[in-house]
Amino acid sequence: MKKAIKKSKTSKGSTSYSSQEMKHYLGALNEIHGENLKGIRKGFSILNRKFDSQAEMVGTLMEDMVIVKEDLSIIKGGLKKKVDYDDFLSLVRRVQKIESKI
Repeated sequence: MKKAIKKSKTSKGSTSYSSQEMKHYLGALNEIHGENLKGIRKGFSILNRKFDSQAEMVGTLMEDMVIVKEDLSIIKGGLKKKVDYDDFLSLVRRVQKIESKI
């Protein structure tokens, strides 16, 4: 619970605080501000660790993608050399017709 700050009024209607009250108030503000900064620093350190782990994971995935691309190019080249099954069946029929004539 917060303590009430005692105010003394001057003759002109403005409030004036004693030196001790100002030191107490500013000390409390400094302490609160310091605690808030500690929380922010802790949050940043957690985020930095997460970003570092994510960067490592992305690096690993990029290496894996390079390998996958290379494998796909090899498979693509192999598939170009293969004949379509329908074309193969038509060739089988033609060979059978030729063999039957011989």
